[in-house]
Amino acid sequence: MSDPRRPTAVPQARAAARAIDALRRGWPIAIDGLGLLAVETADPDRLRAFENDARSDLLISSGRAATLKLANQREAATPDFPVLVERAPWIDLAAAVALADPQFDLATPLKGPYRALPPPDPAPAAAALRLARIAGLLPAFFTGDASGAEVTLTPADIDAHEDPGRLRLAVRARLPVDGAEDAEIAAFRSPDSADEHIALLLGRPNGRPPLVRLHSECLTGDVLGSLKCDCGPQLAQAIRAITAAEWGILLYLRQEGRGIGLVNKLRAYALQDQGFDTVDANIRLGLPVDARDFGVAARMLTLLGQDRVRLLTNNPAKVAGLEASGITVVERMAHHLPSNSHNERYLATKRDRTGHQL
Repeated sequence: MSDPRRPTAVPQARAAARAIDALRRGWPIAIDGLGLLAVETADPDRLRAFENDARSDLLISSGRAATLKLANQREAATPDFPVLVERAPWIDLAAAVALADPQFDLATPLKGPYRALPPPDPAPAAAALRLARIAGLLPAFFTGDASGAEVTLTPADIDAHEDPGRLRLAVRARLPVDGAEDAEIAAFRSPDSADEHIALLLGRPNGRPPLVRLHSECLTGDVLGSLKCDCGPQLAQAIRAITAAEWGILLYLRQEGRGIGLVNKLRAYALQDQGFDTVDANIRLGLPVDARDFGVAARMLTLLGQDRVRLLTNNPAKVAGLEASGITVVERMAHHLPSNSHNERYLATKRDRTGHQL
């Protein structure tokens, strides 16, 4: 059981890390007394042991509930708000997976009808959905008794896990890169997170605020050359622009898929193949449209001794995120790149639905 007397963020963050590991392994956890078993990683034996002769209601997000016609318009405006679905007798594990995972919406028509219930306590339910997103899992749980939980925690434990203030500078080294042979790399990490963020320092301080680019990790675009997004070209162009400015920093943030993780990003890609844009795909998954934390970038800049920057971005949210964390953005510089036939709709969606100033 968790100890309510824990005085520091260190054991709190460790509780969240243990809970993430448990969810991925298919083990039950509990948040403030709410027992939870992730639908994605459950199996029939674990579900039977978790329920212990009592049927478990299902916890999903309002974004997913709206897809199932279970949330009203006001609830659907907050895609990660918790919604309980009453567990009808015919909702077995396979039906629960189909309810949680939109990839089955067209292939397996959902039976219904479902009955939505207000969660008795929204706080731990919302924290569970948030923890699923951090773990890279579908935001869907069986709910029940907390007695068999492998890990118990509170919403405050999850706050501690994501606290950018725990980020530390781990190492700096010289790293010649194409077009900038005098570059230096710096790596940052938190004690209880597997994510390691990177800064690439290009040029030398010259008395002006550095030109800074916040680049969120994109395996498909940065490494595999995906044409579905503009991430790879943006990364290369940012290095060229900072090098031309003679002094600046590229921050490579381990926040794949705008913070929903690689697997969930690829699930969104599959939904885009069915005709949904990137915003509606995330909502259909029950995930936030953008879950990135730019306070991480602010912390990295602070550790590098930089509190005033020129920012290379089309995204006003990045400006707001840095300034909310104490970094002054003295200038925003546009970052324009041409589109292609594969990413035209993606770029238009960023412009029209997420406020990017293209």
